[in-house]
Amino acid sequence: MQLTEKHRQYWQKNLRITAVLLAIWFVVTYVVAFYARDLSFTFFGWPFSFWMGAQGALVVYVLIIWFYAHYMNKLDQEHGVAEEE
Repeated sequence: MQLTEKHRQYWQKNLRITAVLLAIWFVVTYVVAFYARDLSFTFFGWPFSFWMGAQGALVVYVLIIWFYAHYMNKLDQEHGVAEEE
């Protein structure tokens, strides 16, 4: 099966957003944890490193999932491959 230009654009956009979101995930998971001792300011009354590890990372993960689902639904509709409800 030959891929059309529309298929190539769809997958290129899909891979690009996946790479960006994985980079955000990596920064939140590893970079913030690695530099946690250097993040010595308070955020909502708690040390930022504690808040980011306990609450912030989870919030970011949920936002990543929500954004990816929302983006892919719009992309599917744009390219005519959306699932019917």
